Amino acid sequence: MKILVTGGAGYIGSHVVLELIEKGQEVLILDDLTSGSRVNISSDATFIEGSTLDEDILNNILSTNVDAIIHLAASKAAGESMLLPEKYSKNNIIGTLNLLNAMIKNNIQTIVFSSSASVYGYPEYLPLDEKHPTEPINYYGHTKLAIEQFLKWYSDLKGLSFASLRYFNAAGYDKKGRIIGLEQDSANLLPSIMEVANKVRSELKIFGDNYNTDDGTGVRDYVHVTDIASAHFKALNYLRKGENIILNLSSGKGYSVLNVVEKAKEVTGMEIPYKIVCPREGDPGTLVASAKLAKETLNWVPKNTNLNYLIESMWNIYKKN
Repeated sequence: MKILVTGGAGYIGSHVVLELIEKGQEVLILDDLTSGSRVNISSDATFIEGSTLDEDILNNILSTNVDAIIHLAASKAAGESMLLPEKYSKNNIIGTLNLLNAMIKNNIQTIVFSSSASVYGYPEYLPLDEKHPTEPINYYGHTKLAIEQFLKWYSDLKGLSFASLRYFNAAGYDKKGRIIGLEQDSANLLPSIMEVANKVRSELKIFGDNYNTDDGTGVRDYVHVTDIASAHFKALNYLRKGENIILNLSSGKGYSVLNVVEKAKEVTGMEIPYKIVCPREGDPGTLVASAKLAKETLNWVPKNTNLNYLIESMWNIYKKN
């Protein structure tokens, strides 16, 4: 297949590109390098510098017999989305609608969409499954849910086939060290810990220690990025059946912030000084999900997802930078 990966120079996108190339696919990358990194671009893929906001570029690319799209291009910081909703409306919603319209114009029917656990909002029960109510508590999550709804409408009205993959805290790096570009301005826990270990940051901020968890800090579900990448290829193959799917990509196991800090100290051999600060608005105490449906539907199992390997594979890259 000839596959366009939007955001393919980003952290997750570059790992998805590697997976596709390893599976013998022809890959095109569209990325404006706002948050992606040129060093992450595989020499085995065709790179086009540009944005989903540029309708001419989209139509030019999609007129070259592209078979399917994997759509990862988006702004993704939940906190920022509450301050700059106009940015998230433009990059996430308008960019995606441009892409969908270009797909219809060029008779392309298959798309795998990078969604997010943020569509769920506060958990009403745990582990979260795909039947959980979707009530986002930040504008970023709203954009992801809105796009899922657009996909459903385009499927009903135009015959589009889609997979929406809801990620839970992607982490880790390619075990062969082929992706070396670091996430830019990441607010996520593990990149922040790596920057403290690497002395780029003086200390880690832990947002709250009074949650109803074993040690009072927030508990999250982490998935190795290589496992997330493998799910995209499996989802593409599944869509050949003509059935749409919405799936969680999760490990089903939660770790507290302090669990992760202690494991990072052990793996890196570095001190991780931290400071407890006020909880962030909209941060649930625990977010752990079930990926039972992904296993049943795609035969997807997160083989690389254990905390030690997540941190080790990240530290191998960060300590070189």
